[in-house]
Amino acid sequence: MLRTRIFPRTTHGRVFLAIFAICGLLVVAGTSDWRPVGLHQGYAPVQPIDYSHRLHAGELQVDCLYCHHGARTSKHAGIPATSICMNCHTTVSAGFDTTLAERAKALSEGREPKRIVSPEIAKIYAAMGLDEDLEPNDVGPRPIPWIRVHNLPDFVAFDHSVHVTRGLACAECHGPVQSMERVHQSRDLSMGWCVNCHRSHGVEASMGVSPDHVKLDPSQHVSTDCAACHY
Repeated sequence: MLRTRIFPRTTHGRVFLAIFAICGLLVVAGTSDWRPVGLHQGYAPVQPIDYSHRLHAGELQVDCLYCHHGARTSKHAGIPATSICMNCHTTVSAGFDTTLAERAKALSEGREPKRIVSPEIAKIYAAMGLDEDLEPNDVGPRPIPWIRVHNLPDFVAFDHSVHVTRGLACAECHGPVQSMERVHQSRDLSMGWCVNCHRSHGVEASMGVSPDHVKLDPSQHVSTDCAACHY
C-alpha cells in the first residue's frame, strides 16, 4: 500500500517547509488587517458617504444624541436614519464656501444663484429615493450601507443607555469624535480597559472622594462582577 508522506524525510526538507510556512504567514499578515480578537484600535473604514464628524460634532456642535438618540434609551446607539440627515440637508445642499462662491458668481453675472448639490449630499438624496431637485427618482429609497466601526464580541453585554444615563460622556469610550474627519476606534475597548474604568467607579472609589474632591454616591458604584457584562 502506497503511503504519501506529508513531511519530508531530510533536515533540509523540513527547514524548507518551515521557511515556506513562515513566509506564507508573513504574506497573510502583511496583506490583511489582522488584529487580536476584540482589539480594533485605530480601525477607520471608508464609509459609503464621506460624513465628517469634525464638521458636524465639532464646528457645528451637533449633539451626539441628536443623531444617535437610541443611546439614551436602549442598548444600541443606533445608526441615524437618513430622514434625520434630511432635517438639515433638505435646505443645506452644499458646503458653505461652495454656496458663497456661487452667490458671488451669480451676483457678478447678474443672475439668480443656482442650487448646488455636493456629491456626498446627493448620495443622501439618492438613499431617500430623490433626485437633486428633491423629486422622486426611478429607483426609490434604499438604505445606506454604513460600516460599523466599534464592534464588541457577542459575549459582551454592553448597554449604551446605562452608561449615558449615568452621565458618562461619549468621548470616554469613543475618544475625541468631534475632531475626527473619519471616525476611528480610539480606545482598544479590551476587557482590561473596561474593568479598569469600572474599578475607578467601584465600591472603594464610590465610598471615598473623587479626584475632583466631589463626594461620590455609594449607590452609583459600578460592579466588577463577571455578570455585569457577561450574562
